[in-house]
Amino acid sequence: MPDELRPTPKIRARGRSFLALVLSPEPLLADWLAGLDAQIARSGAFFAGKPVILDLSLLEAGTEGLAELYPALRARGIRIIGIEGGDTTWPACAGWDWPAGFQGGRASGAVDIPDDTAPAPVEPPRGGSLIIEQPIRSGQVIMNPDGDIIILGSVGSGAEVTAGGSIHVYGPLRGRAIAGMNGQPDARIFAHSMQAELLAIDGYYITAEEIDPRYVEKPAQIILNNDTLVVQPLVPPALRGRKP
Repeated sequence: MPDELRPTPKIRARGRSFLALVLSPEPLLADWLAGLDAQIARSGAFFAGKPVILDLSLLEAGTEGLAELYPALRARGIRIIGIEGGDTTWPACAGWDWPAGFQGGRASGAVDIPDDTAPAPVEPPRGGSLIIEQPIRSGQVIMNPDGDIIILGSVGSGAEVTAGGSIHVYGPLRGRAIAGMNGQPDARIFAHSMQAELLAIDGYYITAEEIDPRYVEKPAQIILNNDTLVVQPLVPPALRGRKP
């Protein structure tokens, strides 16, 4: 077939969303770094490999210890992908490897730093449903590649739930929910209160900005219809259209 007659292929993006942590140092920087060290001691793996944005809005060009801040964070294994709230012309920042910033980020609220002494998630039964009775905290990742995930509590902002089947959340869904991860277009996502950052089924996804405001903070379900994610009210068909 001639190239000019060949149909343009439809690109299918299997999106993956990552939580970027924002660190906002405060004067005195030596005390702030000491507090950071205490957090790292309680949860050594929390910052490992995670992207971090350094917010300098609480500091000034002449803040004591500013020149040593960026190297100190790098020495602690913190991966800085962007710096905001400051100025590259500040003399103290002259030696920094100033990363380019990101546009369009949406604040997700405070993120709880987990304690390494917290119990590990229950291993999912192979081919069955994984039932989680406690809330999923910010930064946690829950995965069941062979079945459904049923969460009796909430899913915090910055958390991620990934299932081979459907996802059921009997509380607020504020994080990311990825269903049908192994090619199951019939999978669905159900939430008692839809506040998700990202929703995906079988590789097709939408973000919070694309969710119809009518369904935000309401019981809702997400289905895949003709390669498009559709958000619907979580109401039995027999009751739709009836007045309360």
